[in-house]
Amino acid sequence: MDWTMLQLPSTLLGILAALALLFALAQLLALRQRMQARRPLAAVLRALWLLVGLALVLLLAGAGWSLRGYRLLGGEAPVVALDARILSPQRWAVTLSWPDGQSRAASVAGDAWRVEALVLKWKLPAVLAGLPPLYRLDRLSGRYDDPEQEATGLRTVVDLRQAGAFDRVTLARQHPNWLPMVDTIHGSGTYLPLVDGGHYTVSLMRTGALVARPDEETAERMAHPL
Repeated sequence: MDWTMLQLPSTLLGILAALALLFALAQLLALRQRMQARRPLAAVLRALWLLVGLALVLLLAGAGWSLRGYRLLGGEAPVVALDARILSPQRWAVTLSWPDGQSRAASVAGDAWRVEALVLKWKLPAVLAGLPPLYRLDRLSGRYDDPEQEATGLRTVVDLRQAGAFDRVTLARQHPNWLPMVDTIHGSGTYLPLVDGGHYTVSLMRTGALVARPDEETAERMAHPL
């Protein structure tokens, strides 16, 4: 597959499809004129051009629709931002900030933070139509680099669910037949090492996967820990 084609905007392919449709309509009018003039050979030629135009319309329109789906799948939506401050070795104060302006303070223990969410993913027709995946943040937890310490060390888990909330993810889990366009409901998680003064962002991809990224200064501290 020529992946450079995926860089073309779907609107451009739509415009080309519209031009191909105008070309096909022009050939249809010319075909009618040739048939009225009883010029069979010229009419056959116009009919062939008409078929070519219609084939281009279908090809360009289909490519534009498929490309729109790929662009959606590659998109990301911001979920939450985290700021970390060290309290003592392997003890951290974390501030979570949501895109709507809400924030929350929490404490975690370990060498890294981890955010998990429950994700509702739609079937392909709904994805191509533009429906984004739905998510519900589940928890923030600390993570140790050493598996043995992970098994025996202090565990910190912060519940990020809203008390009493009833959303479409919950509805789809409890009544799957009510939302036939739901493909799957699954958990997704992401984590990054904790550094003092670190700033991180978590996004949700159209594939339903959480992605975590540090800013440049945090990435530099992660690359050169003290």
